[in-house]
Amino acid sequence: MIEIQGLHFARRDGERQRVIFDGLSLTLAQGQHCALLGDSGSGKTTLMNLLAGLEPLQRGQIQVAEHQLAKMSSDELARYRRNIGIVFQGFQLLPALTVRHNILLPHRLKYGHDRAERFQPLTQSLGLTELLNRYPDRLSGGEQQRVAVCRALIHNPSLILADEPTGNLDERNSQIVVTQLQRLAEAQSATLLMVTHSNELAHQFPHRLMLAEQKLHWLGKP
Repeated sequence: MIEIQGLHFARRDGERQRVIFDGLSLTLAQGQHCALLGDSGSGKTTLMNLLAGLEPLQRGQIQVAEHQLAKMSSDELARYRRNIGIVFQGFQLLPALTVRHNILLPHRLKYGHDRAERFQPLTQSLGLTELLNRYPDRLSGGEQQRVAVCRALIHNPSLILADEPTGNLDERNSQIVVTQLQRLAEAQSATLLMVTHSNELAHQFPHRLMLAEQKLHWLGKP
């Protein structure tokens, strides 16, 4: 499902280039669930953005299913993103839309309508039923986080990229969100890659990766 080969990536830091990845490689099979750990600044969010087609590749290859991201135009990448689920660190909810319509937006973009069969059970399981007519500015950080998770799952994506999806949640809601992510990903045979700083949450995953020294390292058996 995900094949990364020889990924090199650098950012300008003042007058010098700071290398983020140096020959990074990774293979994740379809349906595999993996937690991604690493220190702040190690490049976890950059890797997620590259997999989502939000950052341009510099050197190396990323293939997701049949999509070779380096060969895709901006329009093709936009269509590609309609078929994956992304939970951003900053939520990126649209302020002019209610919770209901924020959640349904990816489904509408993918299928052309709002008749999502999983809408009610999904919103109910994430505790959003009473919030559907509110706007994002009337939500707490934890509520916005749960809306962002729900939005990422509503359109049956084959790949789910979750960047710290529990960062603004208490322990109870963190467990609920991670369990829901895993359960729904398993139900639709979706690949799930989740960034977390929590070793406890990471140990709920069958596979764990550490991003360190510009490369990925398996923790335990891959």
